[in-house]
Amino acid sequence: MKILVCISNVPDTTTKIKFAGGNSSIDTTGVQWVINPWDELSLTRALELKDDAATGIKSVTVIHVGNAASEPTIRKALAIGADDGIRVNAESPDAWYVASQIAEVVKNDQFDIILCGIESSDYNGSVVGGMVAEFLGIPSVSAVSGINIENGQPVLTREIDGGKEIIALSAPFVAIVQKGIAKEPRIAAMRGIMMARSKPVKLIDPVAVEPLTLISVFEKPAPRTACKYIDADNAEQLIDLLQNEAKVI
Repeated sequence: MKILVCISNVPDTTTKIKFAGGNSSIDTTGVQWVINPWDELSLTRALELKDDAATGIKSVTVIHVGNAASEPTIRKALAIGADDGIRVNAESPDAWYVASQIAEVVKNDQFDIILCGIESSDYNGSVVGGMVAEFLGIPSVSAVSGINIENGQPVLTREIDGGKEIIALSAPFVAIVQKGIAKEPRIAAMRGIMMARSKPVKLIDPVAVEPLTLISVFEKPAPRTACKYIDADNAEQLIDLLQNEAKVI
């Protein structure tokens, strides 16, 4: 079986975001780019499955839709252990466009298991995985927190209200994974970093797809107000502030 892991190129969570072009785009100057955390955990679990010969996983490929500036992020995924990479050479204007490009690649190079993080840490859209499955006409399973291969069949664990659900299904399918799919992201060793330099990254031209959304403007949230300290004995003032100022009760 072959696994495809979809990865996003996102700013490090400690990055201070600045806007450009009249607040219509992100100023990327000085931004540290990383693999989206949920995608990094997906990749880790895929590699764990491949490491176990009994699973029958033969290869792990990563795919990203982005320009040449995202190449280092793909190389990092290869250093962590992915066998090869695919980059669709295009900007990613919205989730519809990204999902369309990924689905087109899968149509031409079949994969058994497609892993997508539940969301990206920049836009938090949570829709790419489901769209990919719909474009391909294959099942998708959301909120996946565990994946195993038992007697040649994928078995997924997903979180539900009040417990967990175990699902056995046949490939191909899309698993939309969340926290818990792996304990910790795998760290690239020096040997992996050296090997990543020679691993192939296939460059693919995008198919013609019109994005469905357009970003008009970015706005930062309003600054937080200063903290107010209320005397422990003054419950009446606390209630008044919560009702009339914070409006939470």
